[in-house]
This record gives sequence, C-alpha cells and structure tokens, in this order.
Amino acid sequence: MLSFKDYDFSGKRVLIRVDYNVPLDDQFTVTDDSRIRATLPTLNTVLKGGGSVVLMSHLGRPKGGPEDRFSLGHIRSTLSQLLGGKEVLFASDCISKEAFERSASLQAGQILLLENLRFYKEEEKGDPEFAAKLARHGDVYINDAFGTAHRAHASTAIIAQNFEEEARGFGLVMGSEIENADRVLDRAEKPFVAILGGAKVSGKIMIIERLLDRADIILIGGGMSYTFAKAAGGTVGSSLVEDDRLETASRMVELAKERGVELILPSDSVIADRFAADANTKTAESGVIPDGWMGLDIGEQSIATFRSAILRSRTILWNGPMGVFEMPAFQRGTVAIAEAVVEATSKGAFSLVGGGDSVAAVNQFGFADKVSYVSTGGGAMLEYFEGRELPGIAAIAPRQA
Repeated sequence: MLSFKDYDFSGKRVLIRVDYNVPLDDQFTVTDDSRIRATLPTLNTVLKGGGSVVLMSHLGRPKGGPEDRFSLGHIRSTLSQLLGGKEVLFASDCISKEAFERSASLQAGQILLLENLRFYKEEEKGDPEFAAKLARHGDVYINDAFGTAHRAHASTAIIAQNFEEEARGFGLVMGSEIENADRVLDRAEKPFVAILGGAKVSGKIMIIERLLDRADIILIGGGMSYTFAKAAGGTVGSSLVEDDRLETASRMVELAKERGVELILPSDSVIADRFAADANTKTAESGVIPDGWMGLDIGEQSIATFRSAILRSRTILWNGPMGVFEMPAFQRGTVAIAEAVVEATSKGAFSLVGGGDSVAAVNQFGFADKVSYVSTGGGAMLEYFEGRELPGIAAIAPRQA
C-alpha cells in the first residue's frame, strides 16, 4: 500500500483491526478510553477520504463463546461520543449473515463495529477459513492494533493473505508505534538511558541483552532489582527474588561492564513489614534489608541518582514502574522518575514510555501528554524491543534485519 495518508479510500469499505480491549466497570462503562482515542485519526482519515469503516477487535478473554460482559456493544456509545456523536452501527456477530449484510450495505462515511472476535475460538487459533470470512467485510485491510501485533491470530496475521499488497497496510497507530520504537532502537540520540522496572528479571532478560548494545545507561528498579541485589551478595529480606535468575543477573552486570554501559541499581529502598497499603515502612540500603521486610519502592538516594542520569540523557525508554505505585505509600519512586522524564522531555530529550504498568502510571499521574510518546502495546512493544518479528507486522511488512 502507498502511505496510509496518501491512499485513496473513496468508495472503499475499509476493514480495520483495532485494539479496543479496554477496561469496563461493573456497569459496563469504559473507564479508560485511551486505546479508542488513539484510533480516531485513522478512522477520520478513511471517513473524510470517502470510505466506510468496518471495525473488528477483541475484548477480554471470553471462554467458550459469547458472554455479554465481553460484548463490544458496551463500547459503542463511547466510540460514538469520541467521534462527535456520529452513529456507530453494530453487528451482534462478526461472521453471521446479518454482519455480512450490514457491511455490504455500508455507505461512504458510515461505521460498523463487529462483535468480539474472540467469541470464536478460531480467532486465537489463527484459522485461515475464519480469516477469509472476516476478509469479506472489506475491500481494504488496515491493521491498527499494535497491542495485538505479537499474536498470530486470524484477524492480525492471517487475514492479510486475503488482500492484494496494495490493499493492505498499517493505520496511523501502528505506523506511529513502529516509527517511534525504531527511533529509540536504531536512531537514538546519545546519551540513551533505558529505565527498566517491574517485578521479574525473567520477563526482561531479552530486552536488557538487546539494550546493552544500544543504551549508554540502564537504570533498574522495581521488584526485579532485588534479584540483582541478592546476586551481588546482598540480603533482601522477604523481597521478591528469582533465585533461578541470580546467575543471569550477575552475567548482565558483567556484560554491561564489558560493553561500557552504566548499569545502575537502587542504592536504597522503601521497605515494608508486609505487602499492604498500611504496612509499617522505613528506608534501608537495597542490599541490607532485614528479615521479614520487603522492598516495595526505590528510596530517595536512588531517586536522586536515577534523576541525574535521566536529566543528562537525550533519548529515554521507560518500561516498568519503580515500585508498587498502586499503593500511595510506595508510589514516590515511580512518580519521581516520571517527573524526571517529563523534565528531560521539556528540555529536548525524546521519551518513549511503553509497557502496561508504566503506561498506567503516566496516565494515572497525568504525565501522558508530557512525554514524547506513550505506546499502546504492552507485550507487543516489549517483544518488538527484544528484536522478535511480530506476526501482525510481518504479515504486511516483514521487519528488515
């Protein structure tokens, strides 16, 4: 396909895979519409270009067929509101006779939302016949669901085979995700600092290894830092530790030294006597945590050190929180790091925040519009940074080595 913005959508039915897997409350009201809002430029480009839109997505993890709580009908009103009150048609299935009749009769400027793809087990199995049926809904296929690009599902990886090369492509969300990720991976302005947090080393091994060839500084916080602290001979009390990854952590430290990468671990931690919002807390050296206490956030010395590194950087990648930020007593580190990233961005650094929890943190604390880019794809973004080929991307544009 030509670039999305230059494509002539006039008179075309455009089948768009979006990621509307959004949280709903007990009344089935959307509580975070950021993934829906992210797709609006894509939808408006097609509609203003004289095309009609057929949207398909998954929602949640339904088991064994349709469940009302996972119906995409619940997000219809939110989508309509975000589109300025525009009517959003709905098909209560994705491959029924009714669904095909509705998509076939669409007029220019109309939008049809199909029911949850995962009501069919064939979606996650990547079934070619199911993909071919879905393809009947459009003349053009657009994948704008970066959050599911790492899944070889029917609607993300298999369906593209049913469209000619000039009739398939990426939407603006997918295009932006790839462009911004590649900017950090391949065109980072130096110094490049990577901030890695979260619970486990095991989930970040591949990204750490890859960043050792690219970053100048790697800051490690969150629960994973205690595996590094124990590997260095420290005592970490009852902090989260992966004992089977101690050797891995030591190897990462040695590789960083060999490659001239500054790998910085927390020097102090906010510790608690139990995992609870109202636990007793105090500060301790990260490698000298008493028995019965656990590290749940980085301390003030670590904040100062991390902040200094962030403020001297020109490119910033942030994946994972510094502590249990969901609890007020342990959110100081994550907030402080977010503030430092925002300040560095305001001074000209390029900052990309990706990964579910760090994205949740910048949204929760109101920093999302103060960094350069916030990724909509958690697992997909992580796998992309690990260097894996994502099926949803490869189906349209295989990644160049």
